[in-house]
Amino acid sequence: MSYVAAVEHLHSLGQELAGAAGRRKFDLEHMRVLAAALDDPQRQFPAVLIAGTNGKGSTAATLASICTAAGVRTGLYTSPHLIHVTERIRISEKVESAGGAQVKLDEIAEEDFARLYFRVDETAQHLVASGRLPHAPSFFESLTALAFLYFAECKVEIAILEVGLGGRLDATNIVQPVLSILTDIALDHQEYLGETITEIAREKSGIMRSHGTVVTLPQHPEANRAIADAAAALQVRIADAAEYLPNRGVAQQIDETAASMPLRPNHYDLLLNGERLWVRSPLPGEHQQRNLALAIAAAVELRNNNSYKYENHGIICSKYSYKITNTAIEAGITSTLWPGRLEFLAPDVLLDVAHNPAGAHALHAAVLSLPPERPRTLIFSCLRDKDLTEMARILYCLFDACGGRPHDHIVFVPIDNPRAASMDALMESARALGIRAHAAESAGDALTLARHLTPGEGLIVATGSIYLVGAVRQAVLER
Repeated sequence: MSYVAAVEHLHSLGQELAGAAGRRKFDLEHMRVLAAALDDPQRQFPAVLIAGTNGKGSTAATLASICTAAGVRTGLYTSPHLIHVTERIRISEKVESAGGAQVKLDEIAEEDFARLYFRVDETAQHLVASGRLPHAPSFFESLTALAFLYFAECKVEIAILEVGLGGRLDATNIVQPVLSILTDIALDHQEYLGETITEIAREKSGIMRSHGTVVTLPQHPEANRAIADAAAALQVRIADAAEYLPNRGVAQQIDETAASMPLRPNHYDLLLNGERLWVRSPLPGEHQQRNLALAIAAAVELRNNNSYKYENHGIICSKYSYKITNTAIEAGITSTLWPGRLEFLAPDVLLDVAHNPAGAHALHAAVLSLPPERPRTLIFSCLRDKDLTEMARILYCLFDACGGRPHDHIVFVPIDNPRAASMDALMESARALGIRAHAAESAGDALTLARHLTPGEGLIVATGSIYLVGAVRQAVLER
């Protein structure tokens, strides 16, 4: 069966968040049944599990890049994807180039994706037919099983896994992580995770394991209390990543070679074990400093243990130890690739996956750091289960032609997703604030319209949903 057939079949499965008609009750036991029928691939490698509201992907990508630079055979599983579903599953591979051999995180090959997908699907069909599963696995459950099979097949020495939703009942949580990471927690997906930050933090703390270690940072007081309570109940040690934030021990150094970019990447120095650590991340935005701190702290945790133990079919394994030097941490940070996060595509497009109010606040701060005289146009769309009113309040004022920025514009565009906000809802969100907006029919049309409206020296900012950012990114690259 072909890759195209695999992707088409995958998209025919029900997604957990597809709306009232397609919602499923989360049940981790279903994922365990599927994994057991596949010979429990998740027990064949150690894993780091990362949960949180914002910053999971950036932290995962940075940590995976660090492990890869240290020579550790690394798997990376993230979600969702920008353009191709294979982006979600990566493994460190040696690649020959004109500059010599390089090790980087490569997407799963299409033929491997198709082969493993149909193995998962065939197994699932047998389980449903025999009554061991009540229904076929969802989109995310199938992809997670596929990723576990691929990582086991490739004999990864560590898998960095980004939680899809929540933590406690997420499909990734059938692993026994050697290390857990909790990024910043905010209100999002309340209909699934709880109405308060305390309730959401409790769900996300479900990735902790008894007597294990969790890496996190001080954040909202409600989240701090919930994390501390969960850690105390399980006798989990909390590793505070705050010491790896900038301006602690060594003054921040700004690399002026990045001055030509609309937003400066994060370039600063730290002290690590008494040695200077050169942080040269290509990911801009002050909020990324927290994600970098978490990745550094996780790397330190991995290297400070002689070997990590994990269970494989009832046998306690202690096969892997991680020799992650400061040089590897520096090299991994520098080579991190995580597109769509304050990513600048020359000459005039800035992409950012600000898909909830917390992300919108981070983008707001980044836009305010731009030269105020530079015209800018917003391309925006979001999912209907997001807080559109709050995101509009945070972002639209930065692009208000009637509010003192006569050369600015806002362009709304529909996105191809069953959870997408309607064009009527988007236009009403602008009218409620007294702000004018334009409508486009597709991401390509929105890009064309934005370039027509924006003066030559201006900047186009596309945000609001990862699906929109992926579509605009593809349109830019195709042109």
